[in-house]
Amino acid sequence: MKKTFAVMAASLSLIAGAHAQVTSDVEKQAAAIVSKMTLAEKIGQMSQISIDIVCKGQDTPPTSTLEIDMDKLREAVVKYHIGSILNAPNTRARTPEWWSDAIAKIQQVAMNETRMKVPVIYGLDQIHGATYTAGSTMFPQEINLAATWNPVHARKMGEITAYETRASNVPWTFSPVLDLGPDPRFPRQYEAFGEDPYIASVMGYELVKGLEGDDNNIGNPHKIAANMKHFLGYGVPISGKDRTPAYIPMNVLLEYHVPAFQAAVDAGVHTVMINSGIINNEPVHASFDLMTKLLREDMGFKGMIVTDWEDINKLYNRDKMVPSIKEAIKAGINAGIDMSMIPYNYVEFCTLLTELVNEGSVPMSRIDDAATRVVAVKLGLNLFNAPNTLSKDYPEFNSKEFQKASYDAAAQSITLLKNNENILPLKKGAKILVTGPNAVSKRSLNGGWTFSWQGEKIDEFGDNYLNLLEAIQAKYGKENVTYVPGVSYAQKTEWATEHKDKFDEAVAAAKSVDYIILCLGENSYCEKPGDLDDLYLNDLQTELAKEVLKAGKKVILVLSEGRPRIISKFSSQVDAIVQTYLPGIYGANALADVLSGEVNPSGKLPYTYPAFPNSLVPYYHKYAEEQENTDSAYNYEGDYNFEYPFGHGLSYTTFTYSNAKINTGQQSLGTKDEIIISIDVTNSGNIAGKEAVQLYSSDLFASLIPDVKRLRRFELVDLKAGETKTVTFKLTQKDLSFINLQNKRVVEPGDFEFQIGASSADIKAKLAFNIQ
Repeated sequence: MKKTFAVMAASLSLIAGAHAQVTSDVEKQAAAIVSKMTLAEKIGQMSQISIDIVCKGQDTPPTSTLEIDMDKLREAVVKYHIGSILNAPNTRARTPEWWSDAIAKIQQVAMNETRMKVPVIYGLDQIHGATYTAGSTMFPQEINLAATWNPVHARKMGEITAYETRASNVPWTFSPVLDLGPDPRFPRQYEAFGEDPYIASVMGYELVKGLEGDDNNIGNPHKIAANMKHFLGYGVPISGKDRTPAYIPMNVLLEYHVPAFQAAVDAGVHTVMINSGIINNEPVHASFDLMTKLLREDMGFKGMIVTDWEDINKLYNRDKMVPSIKEAIKAGINAGIDMSMIPYNYVEFCTLLTELVNEGSVPMSRIDDAATRVVAVKLGLNLFNAPNTLSKDYPEFNSKEFQKASYDAAAQSITLLKNNENILPLKKGAKILVTGPNAVSKRSLNGGWTFSWQGEKIDEFGDNYLNLLEAIQAKYGKENVTYVPGVSYAQKTEWATEHKDKFDEAVAAAKSVDYIILCLGENSYCEKPGDLDDLYLNDLQTELAKEVLKAGKKVILVLSEGRPRIISKFSSQVDAIVQTYLPGIYGANALADVLSGEVNPSGKLPYTYPAFPNSLVPYYHKYAEEQENTDSAYNYEGDYNFEYPFGHGLSYTTFTYSNAKINTGQQSLGTKDEIIISIDVTNSGNIAGKEAVQLYSSDLFASLIPDVKRLRRFELVDLKAGETKTVTFKLTQKDLSFINLQNKRVVEPGDFEFQIGASSADIKAKLAFNIQ
């Protein structure tokens, strides 16, 4: 074993019961306010309810009469001192004007009719743009932002989301999603930044700064409070299904899952939402070790901790770790929860928590701490002085500039996975058949959290946006584009009897065209409704692909999906594959521009695209190629079959790499030296293009089995035809460290290898390196 030395402590042995100290002026002011509150008022601040329970009227668009029920509002806010409200009524978007009026009424009651005059903090899941605001600038999902390998888009989405959310009189969003996404079975993979901890850290940092500002002055009326979620380890349940148990060793949590959250803490994020699941037989909502020791004491988070939907109650009614709701409240609050998303039976929560405090089961110090953190966020948002932001004061709402930012993110994210014989870009004048269920589905372009929870209301709010068929027809002419649905998303047995004629029609139409654009993938979904039992693309779509391929025409497969559905039953036979992920309301326009060559694709996969259901392994797996002269029966590399590797993406031009250097030839550096690596990248084709240059490192031997490789840096370079640029990466030895079995971050002396490439599998240069 090599000699090790620590570069950063990650100890979990800090004193139990300690809480972060109130130090800032805002926190001191918050503590002073809380000191004047009654116990009931403090507990009210810790309570968050859904807006549905304070509304009345019929919600039947377009003649909805839904409005705030002032009597129910007063019951919650005046009598029970409720400090926060969330959600959209019926999880459906509302106009900025509706939001401005409704929340103004809420604030009027809170500020004028309560003893302490503490404003309510309103929160919405504004996930990829202002989700619940009608007419907003909806962006691609986070998985698309990761596929751009360009953090500028994360920053820009944050800025525009903040602006349009404030235009809705809402100061708080439950974003960014920072869950590591190495498992494509998980239905929320698309909400986050993919499988790599470094990309998630970079993108998450920029998204927080976009939402909160460089100075984190969330009192700025163009900024909002961000909420990093779901802390911690949410995206890797054993079953692959939402809110089911996971087993994650602490060193694995610290190595892979913590970095993105630590980056958000470093970015100044104000709030955090907790993982709804269970890790190592302990619900995270009851974990003092994760919420207080790790998050607060080790990671330095000083903001407010909020639960997910009804998750304190789930400690009792789902997890069975306690014999009553009362005991569940005790466990969650003592573990470190500041605000409980109840969201309906707030009377029960307030009553039982009051009993627990009076009995001494929950210390008053814990209540004071929690209420202070809630009030501190409200002070930071300047809600005491300016409780409302009005839609009329936001003239750039859904402006041309904002729309272009969404389009640019979509265009840069689209990933060309395959392009045999340079079939793409398609020349105009060709006869094209468009088929497949995604061709006319705007849901499949946007995914969940799009004007509604499940994204099913996109047609109601998205009349002005094109679907894939419309965008392709606009580009190539309706007279040149034939459309046949082919199949639906339904299971084969449900669909075949009634619609088999449409399937036959698609196969027949394929015979009279030059090209087939096959639009396949997934319908929109979110959370538990997105759970699945089979990662293969569904049978009907697979059968359609196989049948149209028999026509012998050139086939371009266009995928729109929230996770990589397995396509290996037919992928080798198609001529080109384009992955759009969930590109948002301008995704169809962007796809048409990529197909025509007006946009040169530059997206790269932010995850490993699996070839088979039993080959679900991220690029940083533990075994490399076997050395020579070993038994071929134990060739571990053969265990990791992928359709396409992490970081893969093609272009309509070509790039060459040359002149790789490390610190002007020095290959062995001391602990305090900076590692500088450079390489020349040339656009060797005849059109301009963008290339995401990727730097990986491999620890050749370590006391803990090393990953095959890890992404350490990346840079997107924009090159004209024939142009060369030098890309320079700077690292320190901390970048080569890992969390050992004692949960300490260490770097070990020895041999390393740096790899520079166009993907994790397409390595263009290798550089040896030694740590003394």
